[in-house]
Amino acid sequence: MSPVPTTRPSSRPVVASDDAFLFELYASTRAEEMAAWGWSAAQQEPFLRMQWMAQKRGYEARYPSERHSILELEGKPVGRQWVVRGEHELLLVDVTLLPACRGSGLGTSLLRSLQEEAAAVGKPLRLHVMRNNPALRLYTRLGFTPVAEAGQGTSEPYLALEWRPK
Repeated sequence: MSPVPTTRPSSRPVVASDDAFLFELYASTRAEEMAAWGWSAAQQEPFLRMQWMAQKRGYEARYPSERHSILELEGKPVGRQWVVRGEHELLLVDVTLLPACRGSGLGTSLLRSLQEEAAAVGKPLRLHVMRNNPALRLYTRLGFTPVAEAGQGTSEPYLALEWRPK
């Protein structure tokens, strides 16, 4: 288990000039998949850009953009976080770290901070994760449990999880 860093990343709102970083971050989440497909960089780039734009537009249409943040360490972007603080829940729409920061304890630190916030306001913290995402182990270790959603079966690619304050 990685040690939890003593410094939590700072966050700031996303601005238009962050698009290049956000695309790089998104592409990093698909690198293993792209390698398995055997596509050249020239084939990958337009596909990934199309997928990233679809995700970006989908999130922007569904969730308040003021909750989309760039995570920084020592003034350098290391990831992003999108949290919706609703009336009945905190919803972690997305948290992504650069590959060099994954497994460093930063994700644990971010999630624990959100758990503390959820506990302080007495609301569950919810998220969705792909069933094959390595982060599922982290969520489980931090006490997130699967929740049933209407129409969600075991063949669905995403799993709904929640953490409830005790």
